[in-house]
Amino acid sequence: MNSFQAIFLGFIQGLTEFIPVSSSGHLVIAQSFLNIKEDQILFNVILHIGTLIPIFIIFWRDIKDMILFKKEKRKETFYILLAIIPTGIIGVLFEDFFEKLFANAFLTAFMLIITGLILYITEKFEGGVKEVEELKFWQPLLVGLAQGAAIIPGISRSGSTIAASLFQGLNREAAARFSFLMSIPVIAGAGFLQFLKVVETGAFNLELKIILFGFSAAVISGYLAIKILLKVLAEKKLNYFSYYCWFVAAVVIFINII
Repeated sequence: MNSFQAIFLGFIQGLTEFIPVSSSGHLVIAQSFLNIKEDQILFNVILHIGTLIPIFIIFWRDIKDMILFKKEKRKETFYILLAIIPTGIIGVLFEDFFEKLFANAFLTAFMLIITGLILYITEKFEGGVKEVEELKFWQPLLVGLAQGAAIIPGISRSGSTIAASLFQGLNREAAARFSFLMSIPVIAGAGFLQFLKVVETGAFNLELKIILFGFSAAVISGYLAIKILLKVLAEKKLNYFSYYCWFVAAVVIFINII
């Protein structure tokens, strides 16, 4: 992997981790176009760490209150922990199956079409007025199931969790905040599992400059992505991302057919 590839993949990871167009799907497509064949486990760990930084920067006040276990944040903290249970179960039970899907750009394109449909339908739905604390105990589990489905490359994690949150009656700001905060243990957990694989295989084979370039690109683009999504969500323009998902899917399908 060269410096340009590291920056490009870091930018793609950070941007698409939070913008609802599927980071895993775009990485599959990007690596296919760049013809990167070697194992990228360690680099993926670096990118996962990089995408966590913007969440801590933007939502630091909420995270700090949760760490301090403040009374007004206790129920939301519990619901976040509750929501990641189905995600964790899906990830552990079907890890090998989902890993095989990462080599299939055509399937990824089809799943991008599904993501586009989810976003389009969601934008037609006004959402509710609830805060996270007002949900029933079983509702965060449904959001967690939506997040678990996003393990499939092409299904957007942020898109599916925000959509599921809105359909549970949350207002748009609360849905976005819940989606981003519940991503912290999921992204961290995925990165940790990948790091264990690095330790097991001894694949510490990246140059320092590649690590720094990829990490920095993921941090910067991740920060921009969160800000963009919050603005788009508030302005009720999620359907713009639908058109983008369908366009990318069409391009990938066309390239794979010819």
